[in-house]
Amino acid sequence: MNGFIALPDPPTRRYTAARMTDWIEKYLAAQAAAHAALPADTVVRFVELLKAALREDRQIFVFGNGGSAANAAHFATDLGKGASDRLPRRFRVWALTDNLSWLTALANDYSYEEVFVRPLQNLARTGDVAIGISVSGNSPNCVRALEWARNNGLRTVALVGGAPCRMAELAELVLAVPDTHYGRVEDVHMTFLHLACYAFIEHPEWAGPFPPS
Repeated sequence: MNGFIALPDPPTRRYTAARMTDWIEKYLAAQAAAHAALPADTVVRFVELLKAALREDRQIFVFGNGGSAANAAHFATDLGKGASDRLPRRFRVWALTDNLSWLTALANDYSYEEVFVRPLQNLARTGDVAIGISVSGNSPNCVRALEWARNNGLRTVALVGGAPCRMAELAELVLAVPDTHYGRVEDVHMTFLHLACYAFIEHPEWAGPFPPS
């Protein structure tokens, strides 16, 4: 004997698999509804914005926190490598989340609200593109970066959730997913970003002829 007494499962644990299956089915149904609400015309406008940035040799900056930071880095990879490998000119894209030394120095010496706007002040020029990603749409560091970008002549994009938010008020182009569940909204944001990248990967001709260098 090991000194422990085996107790029967309480009634609330006997049907865990059935309850889990029900929860999964409901989650997937809500996920499908969120994806179905993704407007194709907004994707087209975003692709056209990226196309203009490519043709004009503009810099594209993308940023967010947490899962949105991961989406920003993923997008920069897909656009900077996958899409660029298929085109005669390469996208100049950078996720502002990806220089850990600079980001933490800014957070430590100023505040976390400054971690995205300060690199923009160093590097961004009129006509460049700033893409902010935030489910709440009110993350102070993203709001501050988009405010600076708009005030300094950058083209601005906000990927947000369904609640009213400051980033949606600031941006030229807005994707507002009609949901507030963080996992679902982040998944739809990544689908939106994937669609834009794969538009160039699978149809590089859509970038059009490039002007002479």
